[in-house]
Amino acid sequence: MTTAAAGGPRTYQVRTYGCQMNVHDSERISGLLEQAGYVRAGEAEDTPDVVVFNTCAVRENADNRLYGNLGHLRPVKNRHPGMQIAVGGCLAQKDRGDIVRRAPWVDVVFGTHNIGSLPVLLERARHNAAAEVEILESLDVFPSTLPTRRESTYAGWVSISVGCNNTCTFCIVPSLRGKEKDRRPGDILSEVRALVDEGVLEVTLLGQNVNSYGVEFGDRYAFGKLLRACGEIDGLERVRFTSPHPKDFTDDVIAAMAETPNVCPSLHMPLQSGSDDVLRTMRRSYRSDKYLGIIEKVRAAMPDAAITTDIIVGFPGETEADFERTLDVVREARFASAFTFQYSKRPGTPAASMGGQLPKPVVQERYERLIACVEEITWAENKKLVGETVEVLVAVGEGRKDERTGRLSGRARDGRLVHFATGGAGEPGAAEAIRPGDIVHTTITYAAPHHLNADGAPLSHRRTRAGDAAEAGRSPRTPGVLLGLPTIGAPAATPAPTTGCSVSP
Repeated sequence: MTTAAAGGPRTYQVRTYGCQMNVHDSERISGLLEQAGYVRAGEAEDTPDVVVFNTCAVRENADNRLYGNLGHLRPVKNRHPGMQIAVGGCLAQKDRGDIVRRAPWVDVVFGTHNIGSLPVLLERARHNAAAEVEILESLDVFPSTLPTRRESTYAGWVSISVGCNNTCTFCIVPSLRGKEKDRRPGDILSEVRALVDEGVLEVTLLGQNVNSYGVEFGDRYAFGKLLRACGEIDGLERVRFTSPHPKDFTDDVIAAMAETPNVCPSLHMPLQSGSDDVLRTMRRSYRSDKYLGIIEKVRAAMPDAAITTDIIVGFPGETEADFERTLDVVREARFASAFTFQYSKRPGTPAASMGGQLPKPVVQERYERLIACVEEITWAENKKLVGETVEVLVAVGEGRKDERTGRLSGRARDGRLVHFATGGAGEPGAAEAIRPGDIVHTTITYAAPHHLNADGAPLSHRRTRAGDAAEAGRSPRTPGVLLGLPTIGAPAATPAPTTGCSVSP
């Protein structure tokens, strides 16, 4: 029996696949549903009244994963009349009405441009006892005008733009997210301040291509200015951003990173391939020398910066020499970590119809060699930190073995994952004293390719308002931030931020 059938409020569950943009969109979906009177289903509840799939379309297996999960839910829904299933996100934007044809038990399909329509579509589907499919070709409202239920007490996503103006031949995102739309800087800073007022210590500025920010209002230096403006916000301890495109990376951004104390010494910049020929075929308008030149400038300004990347193996036409050039760039760049992918053919992209599609065994073998190369380098780079003291923002869910090992986990300022001991022997209760959102300083004692360990007692522990919120079970809720004309700098005075949506659970 669902909660609503038992006389309680309707409950919901959001299942998210894909990138950080999708994770943040799911926070908005949750905020919208709670504003409409829904309550998040408990972890033990297997029959929420509404299940929302926020989908990704970047990888080929995204389709199989969605339809497999929809198939598993069909008998559950048959046993629970009144249960609703909604599908949104990039795959919904791509497949549209095909989703209902393939899975007729789905009640609502909505796209990337009309997240705000979900509560109305759910109600309409219930009233009409028929599926509702609504896909828009462009944004009806900017997503940040929607209420948001934040998942973290200590870190928050803040969108600075949506959409992408690039035409990479392997990527389906521009056709699903649309052309780049930039938010007003004053509105971005207002949202950041609202989060900080609720105790958030770290924000990540989010966009498909963050360093092209300003293209809509004609200021190519807008992103660097935005980073510097974030540095003026009291209580904001860490600023990150993802992801920049090498073709738009300007020296003023490097200077802003180096000269703004709360901007973290970390950079995630997709490489995709080290071969200039492959980059040209990918329609990535930079070459390996330019990419390595950016890294050289970043490290000159911030010697301890951790640089991470994305790499695709097996792009159509990639030769062994092309792949070897990728390995060469990986060795020269000395990445702190890399997200590595086997090329996935996506219908609708130019690469899908290119000649030279590589056999799976060839791609797999190159992929395994790339993984070995990356891990050799990341392990060597991590070993350099043994004996160093790092600042860690304590996190939730980062350490899968924490309960067994008695450690807690979090991220250093450079973004590296750190598992740390909570106290010396004979200090019962130490683990309870350190909360998610608190700050510790600790000394690294061991390095692995993907993480660092600190097995001694923390050198210091600072309790924070984010930790207080975590202990009290509160998470930030931000109202929508309205749009306006683009400006850089301190915005006009705004009303004090509210502490929650109009309807809270």
